[in-house]
Amino acid sequence: MQNKANFPDALMNVTTFVTVDYENVRLHRRRENKPNQTQPVVSLSNLFQTQRLSKLFLAFTFLCPSYNLAMDTWTIQKLLNWVTEHLTGKGIDSPRLSAELLLCHVVGLQRIELYTQFDKPVAKQQLDKLHDLVKRAGQNEPIAYLVGKTEFYSLEINVTPDCMVPRPETELLVERAIEFLRTRPVSSATGRNSTMGNTLQKGSISNGARTGTQFVCDLCTGSGCIAVAIAKNYPDARIIATDICDAALAVAAGNIEKHQLGDRITLLCGDLFDPIMPQLDVNKLVPDSDRGFDLIVCNPPYVSTAEYEKLDINVKDYEPKKALFAGIDGLDIYCRIIEKAEEFLKPNAALMLEIGYAQGPAVKELLEQTGAFAEIKIEKDPHNNDRIAIAKKTKKT
Repeated sequence: MQNKANFPDALMNVTTFVTVDYENVRLHRRRENKPNQTQPVVSLSNLFQTQRLSKLFLAFTFLCPSYNLAMDTWTIQKLLNWVTEHLTGKGIDSPRLSAELLLCHVVGLQRIELYTQFDKPVAKQQLDKLHDLVKRAGQNEPIAYLVGKTEFYSLEINVTPDCMVPRPETELLVERAIEFLRTRPVSSATGRNSTMGNTLQKGSISNGARTGTQFVCDLCTGSGCIAVAIAKNYPDARIIATDICDAALAVAAGNIEKHQLGDRITLLCGDLFDPIMPQLDVNKLVPDSDRGFDLIVCNPPYVSTAEYEKLDINVKDYEPKKALFAGIDGLDIYCRIIEKAEEFLKPNAALMLEIGYAQGPAVKELLEQTGAFAEIKIEKDPHNNDRIAIAKKTKKT
């Protein structure tokens, strides 16, 4: 009697079997005889889909640093293009510049060097670091905080989340401050339009016949960007800079040291003028009647309640609220500065304030109400927004 397999007949109708060659680790499959099939035609839609999958594949390999591909090398050019495209898709402002700054920070190159070393491979350790920064940038964290610095008035300024990121608009305040310190009155006897005369015609306020060291106060200094920029461009300035935040002053101290200005900028911790009161003898060689500052500058908090709620995510969620918010109408800090400014200014000295885009009339009214200022003007920025309030103190009679 023959032994028969104990399987139902239906299971014995096998048309396919699999064998494994354990030496070569290959799979073989027996196929039924079928007519030869023609190759499918590749359509344009399939081609575009393939290209899209290729981009997704590259994105996956970059955004998942634990996934190692020996076959793929990330060069500076490939990274620059991909990071730009990624940040564009996330709606980040200036995505190309942001990609450049992130790459420069990670690989230790200047921006121009990125383009002269396009084919340079980027090491895995640097890729991992870049991956983290790009992810955070895509969540609207400011690029300046990610790389720890920004450019202001052609100077490199260190920043951290303890202070505001310096804005290009604030450079106008620095420009007017430097013009004021450099400007001398035009002699009416010459009858000629000198360069200085042209400057005055543009609206600059003359500081009279003062000579020698000019004493400047920078309130709400934050990163110290205004004080550093003024001192760097006007060597005769001696500056006292105040801020209520210890952590912000630590950043300012780093910037002062970075630009070797420690002998000309003094930092004081306190609320606006409060820490300066015992320091009124900074210019004790000047006669008592003329003690005080030649110039007070300030970029204070000036965002109103309504404006604060509408701020961009990269500002509202990351920058310090104390450096932005200034009460229901955004005028709280202006009121306090303007109320006390006169007693800290010399005759013919000036007060210069950065203001919000529509705060010109309100700030001008506050200045006029004091009766302490002979000349008051509101200057607009290149976007036609109110930006700077300049007030010259009345001469003593």
